[in-house]
Amino acid sequence: MERKSFSEMDCSVAQCLEVVGEWWSMLIVRDAFFGVTRFDDFQRSLGISRNVLHQRLEHLVGAGVLKKVPYSERPPRSEYRLTDKGRDLWSVLTAMRQWGDRHASPSGPRIELVHKGCGATTDVEYVCKSCGERVTARDVVAVDGPGRPNHGDPHRVAAASRHH
Repeated sequence: MERKSFSEMDCSVAQCLEVVGEWWSMLIVRDAFFGVTRFDDFQRSLGISRNVLHQRLEHLVGAGVLKKVPYSERPPRSEYRLTDKGRDLWSVLTAMRQWGDRHASPSGPRIELVHKGCGATTDVEYVCKSCGERVTARDVVAVDGPGRPNHGDPHRVAAASRHH
């Protein structure tokens, strides 16, 4: 089945999925965060076919999530490293892992994140950037942002608020 493109959809979630929504993409990004950089190591870690891995890596490089860095001239070989854009996926990946830990891992988390500063395990939580209070989906309302056509139209804001 051919995957639908979200490239024309005016939605930040859809645009994120356009880049990393294919099954293997976030697992490749996960491995990159764990220090995997070479094609054979990605292939061994994921058990993914070489042609699919090649396609996914090329897509992530083209989207600016990974960059190719040569490490050998003979034979010509490159490593794949996260870009700033790729590193910005850390909170997305962590949220996915936390959801999986809570809802799909009956024996408990497979890994835990330990804060280097104090040594305690930690989870990612969302906080208000203004007051610092912890927020959940029930504590926020969606309103049009500056990138939305007709930004400031009170009818659009009211409609967005009703859906959330």
